[in-house]
Amino acid sequence: MKIATSEEWQTALQDPSGKRASNRKSRTGLTMVIDKGMGPHAFSDFVQLGGPHVDIVKLAFGTSVLYSPELLRDKLKTAKEHGLIVMPGGTLLEAAVQQQSVGSFLDAICAFGFNGLEISDGTIELDRGRRTSLIKEGIKRGLYVVTEYGKKAAGSMVDPDELAFTADCDLEAGAALVTVEARESGMNVGLFDSEGNCQEEALQEALAKVGDASLLMWEAPLKQQQVYLLQQLGSNVHLGNISPADALALEAMRRGLRSDTFHFGHASEPYIYMI
Repeated sequence: MKIATSEEWQTALQDPSGKRASNRKSRTGLTMVIDKGMGPHAFSDFVQLGGPHVDIVKLAFGTSVLYSPELLRDKLKTAKEHGLIVMPGGTLLEAAVQQQSVGSFLDAICAFGFNGLEISDGTIELDRGRRTSLIKEGIKRGLYVVTEYGKKAAGSMVDPDELAFTADCDLEAGAALVTVEARESGMNVGLFDSEGNCQEEALQEALAKVGDASLLMWEAPLKQQQVYLLQQLGSNVHLGNISPADALALEAMRRGLRSDTFHFGHASEPYIYMI
């Protein structure tokens, strides 16, 4: 048995919940971070500190094409060296669909070194057949495929029946996860009202309709949303569109190392110090 030194934390203190595996590949409860334009030094710092607690990094919207090729390759290399899935935002694929250049888009992301692909129709319309073919093409190219359900327009809310149908079809086509849209704002879209609060009835209906809710990732950029979903669905719920600055704070909440979810810890009874 390994004996902890004064320079190590006790295992029970590292994860009071007892539910967060230290090995990224064996744990559940994925975290997807949205990168809206971190420079190379900030990104390197983020990956070194937050990387062990993050699974997927999305280069937001269409920002990937605004990097110099050298900087983009370096950033992707850094992410993959730390075991991260990194993908361009789904809006960039939508632009490629609109420009009728999907093939060259996929060629480019593979050449640059992306290992993930987000397929969405938040701004455009994709018929079911095209969506399925895009999923299969991404998988054929060796990419980790995440799809997204929902529109980006303000007031576009979750339709539980539509979500269930989309998720079933996407997962059957081979998608690894289906993400529920909430944009980077988390307000007045998806599950959330104009104040960013979760519409509980919509959440419960969605969970009842979807066959395997463990394959859903909920975009939840705001702390109140993360706390709510953790409390409702447990420490291993998949959460996305997390700010890089919040990656450690979210992992702390998952483990019961923050007041909001302190009850996730093993000890449920109040501790009384006896002299």
